[in-house]
Amino acid sequence: MEAFPIQELALPIALGGHDIIGQARTGTGKTLAFGVALLQQIRHGGKKPQALVVAPTRELALQVTDDLLVAGGKLGSRVLSVYGGRAYEPQIDALRDGVDVVVGTPGRLLDLVKQKHLDLSEVKILVLDEADRMLDLGFLPDIERIVERIPAQRQTMLFSATMPGEIVALSRRYLTRPTNVRAESHAESEATPQVKQFVYQAHQMDKPEMLARLLQAEGRGLSMVFCQTKRACDRVAADLAQRGFDAAAVHGDLGQSQRERALRAFRNGKIDVLVATDVAARGLDVDDVTHVVNYECPDSADTYVHRIGRTGRAGKEGIAVTLVDWSDLTRWKLINSTLDLPFAAPEETYSTSEHFFAELGIPAGTTGKLPKAHQHERAGLEAEELEDIGETGKVRSQGGSQGGGSHGGSHGRDRDEDRERPRPRRKRSRTRTRSGKPVEGAEAGAVSGAASGATAEAKQSEAVDNVVDAVATERKRSRSPRRRTRGGKTVADQNGSAAEAS
Repeated sequence: MEAFPIQELALPIALGGHDIIGQARTGTGKTLAFGVALLQQIRHGGKKPQALVVAPTRELALQVTDDLLVAGGKLGSRVLSVYGGRAYEPQIDALRDGVDVVVGTPGRLLDLVKQKHLDLSEVKILVLDEADRMLDLGFLPDIERIVERIPAQRQTMLFSATMPGEIVALSRRYLTRPTNVRAESHAESEATPQVKQFVYQAHQMDKPEMLARLLQAEGRGLSMVFCQTKRACDRVAADLAQRGFDAAAVHGDLGQSQRERALRAFRNGKIDVLVATDVAARGLDVDDVTHVVNYECPDSADTYVHRIGRTGRAGKEGIAVTLVDWSDLTRWKLINSTLDLPFAAPEETYSTSEHFFAELGIPAGTTGKLPKAHQHERAGLEAEELEDIGETGKVRSQGGSQGGGSHGGSHGRDRDEDRERPRPRRKRSRTRTRSGKPVEGAEAGAVSGAASGATAEAKQSEAVDNVVDAVATERKRSRSPRRRTRGGKTVADQNGSAAEAS
């Protein structure tokens, strides 16, 4: 088994204890590039963690944890993933028993540090994985707080698929004489070369039909469909299910257990189409993903690179199809020019276009619905068990704690990448007024002075009656007969003057 270029370049430097800035395309083995060196250098069997890996999303944290557990199996490495959406207690118990490596998202890491359950004083190796994504999500302040709690004498490795100016500035602050490792030439496009890309100008109303036909292409295996919004994800997944496909959605509004169930079902082949927002574009490493579909145009070149990087991994080939609506043409042209792609003017395409069938290998006569004999051939999402993980962040009880147990006081930081979670609407109490006086205020004033027991009830009833009487009296006073006027004088006065004149 041959090592990937990023591993060949980074491993000797990392094993020497030097700081690294590593850049390579997604799906080229960055995790093991730092993971093998990390596991070889730390001391195993202690109470406090010796290494810390910070990841931007829950899915990436889980993926890195799984890879490190496999790599460190014979060493007996204890690797713990900590992230929001799960109960605190199992993570706290594991930290109390002792771990060697902690992999986590910034929000939950800081929570555990503040609660004094996570001690970073013996961390010798710090890894910032997918650093550009962490900056995109606004985690820079959290990263700074985490780094402040780690000893200055440490090895720091920063890995990222893209290297914007902010990442360079970050490396200058926290890395000591780092070695830059880039696994491809600067002349190469950042888009994954082993992925065959197709871009079509499509009409919004025709996209469901195009997607359904595309998913019936010859040789299609597991497929991922990316949408911009959570609502679009749910709509597309439901539409595909009606057409006979085994599909499920993954986005930030789903509970963590639901997200993990969908990902497990996808990995295990119980569903073959995963419809996701960009929350799944990072760190999701699934074998045999043959097709990636950008159902909606991505918002940036980096997002495009990471989306299509879900296929064509580990040297395999894949197909990426992007459907660009008329309203997204300007944005797509910017992405195209940034990545130096040959799709500046995508061809206008419909679900019945001959070139669409020919280029993607769709059999002639394919319709927008699977034949009955092939509908729902897989076990489906329901066949995957929904794990009870003691989710946090969904419902807050009266005592201030959430599904995580007694540590709910800091669950507000349990945002990770899902800071778009909708906030509950506050109920505002309105004060009713009549004639400028608050009715409830008078009632509350009368009740607040009452004593306890039967006397309080009597006085409260009397106060309410007084309020009602006061309101009724005020209404009578405020009622005055309306007078008709002509020319500034009342009609009655005009009539009286007319009578006198006669």
